[in-house]
Amino acid sequence: MTREVDTMTAGGMYTPLDPELCAMRSRCRTLTRRYAQTSEDDMGERRRILAELLGTVGEGAYIEPAIRCDYGFNIHVGNSFYANFDCVILDICPVRIGDRVMLGPGVHIYTACHPLDPAERSSGREYGKPVTIGNDVWLGGRCIINPGVTIGNGVVVASGAVVTRDVPDLCVVAGSPARIIKRIEPSHTPA
Repeated sequence: MTREVDTMTAGGMYTPLDPELCAMRSRCRTLTRRYAQTSEDDMGERRRILAELLGTVGEGAYIEPAIRCDYGFNIHVGNSFYANFDCVILDICPVRIGDRVMLGPGVHIYTACHPLDPAERSSGREYGKPVTIGNDVWLGGRCIINPGVTIGNGVVVASGAVVTRDVPDLCVVAGSPARIIKRIEPSHTPA
C-alpha cells in the first residue's frame, strides 16, 4: 500500500486522486455492482462477495442490494448485522459496526471530511474521521451518521435523523441535528 492509503485510513490529509486509491475505488465499485446483480437465491455468492469486499464480516451478516461504499476494506460488521436496501457507507476511515445492528433503507454513514477553508478545499485533499456503532443498534431509514461519531450500545436512531455527535448507550435520538428524546430501560439483555 502507498503512503496515501495509510494516511487516508489514519484520518490524515490525503490525495484521493492517488493512482492506488483510484484503483481500489474501482475494485470496490466492481464488487458492489456484482453483489447487486446476484440472484436473491444465491446466498453463497453474496457471502463470498461480501467477504472479499468488506474488512470483516460477522456470522449471519446480510446486506440487501444495493450497497455503495468507497473502498469496502474499512468496513467491519459484526454478527447478525442487517442492512436494508440502498445503504451508503463512505469508508475512507474505519467504520466499525457491532453485533445485531440493523440499518433501515437508505441509511448513510460518512467518514469523509473536507477542509472548511476554500483554498485548502480547492487543493483536492481531504481527510476523514472513523465511525463506531455499538451492539444492538437500530438505525432508522434515511438517517445520516456523520464523520467521527460513536453510537453506543442499544441505541435507536429515528428515521431521517442527522447524527452529528456521539450518542450514549440506551437512548433514542431524533431530529437534525439528532438529540436524545428518550432513555431506554431494557427489559432484558439480548442473547
